[in-house]
Amino acid sequence: MSHPRPFRFGVLASKARSSSEWTETAKKAEALGYSTLVMPDHFGDQLSPIAALSTAAAVTDTLRVGSLVFANDFRHPAVLAKEAATLDLLSDGRLEVGIGAGWMTNDYTWTGITQDRAGVRIDRMIEAIAVLRGLWGEEAFSFEGEHYTITEMKGRPKPVQAGGPPIVVGGGSRRVLSTAARLADIVGVNPNVGEGKFGAEAISSMSADATDEKLGWVRAAAGDRFDDIEISILKFFTVVTDDRDTVADKLGGSMGMDAATLLASPHSLVGSVEQLVDELVEQRERWQGSYVTVQADVFEAFAPVVAALAGT
Repeated sequence: MSHPRPFRFGVLASKARSSSEWTETAKKAEALGYSTLVMPDHFGDQLSPIAALSTAAAVTDTLRVGSLVFANDFRHPAVLAKEAATLDLLSDGRLEVGIGAGWMTNDYTWTGITQDRAGVRIDRMIEAIAVLRGLWGEEAFSFEGEHYTITEMKGRPKPVQAGGPPIVVGGGSRRVLSTAARLADIVGVNPNVGEGKFGAEAISSMSADATDEKLGWVRAAAGDRFDDIEISILKFFTVVTDDRDTVADKLGGSMGMDAATLLASPHSLVGSVEQLVDELVEQRERWQGSYVTVQADVFEAFAPVVAALAGT
């Protein structure tokens, strides 16, 4: 297989005021042709992902569900492996498991969980991925690392998807993206949130040139397996409008960047349906980003783009 892959689309959702509102979101995403409903994993104002994803899977038939991403520091991988395998089983194999090292400082401050330096957190995530893969395998699994020890654990139940659900790893730093290129099935090319919040550093790393550099890191680390990787790009800002220039100027100004930089970023989409379709095709050509995820507040307005591009 060679890039580019066919487009598929996800919705990033995290909140609901009731069960009916949440289940309606999942049903509507499926009906509009989205591939996946994904959720972040923070201690702020959002639903708990495992319970919410289970509910979304239960009220849909084809919609995949996933984390974007589980914060490894808050879940022992043996616990997560069992939860994920159960959800994969109960959804008939529709789960994607995104896993990250943990990054948002507020999560650690609120809970009192120690926020180790980034290198330690990434080391721990790498071990966790090995544990997940091992416990989803057929044989009893043992592992002895610096952070985790697993002894002859059979890992029951087994997931429906052979070898376990696809693993998603995303990031904006060279080490995280290189790790993702070596270990993940889906690589999320993201802004760099190393400062522990979505601030100036993250915004400056959203540019087209910065993304070129990130894809270079992925290619170099992946080597021969690059064509086996699905590249995922999250859209932080999406506006469907016939007044592209005015909206881009206003939105860019609110973020401290000019309209041209905003429009060139792979993490924003501003324009008419026709303009967005053309833009995504161009972005896939440049960055291989065939798995496109938009925020929940725009997924209905964005649906004509999904209809035009999904599967192509």
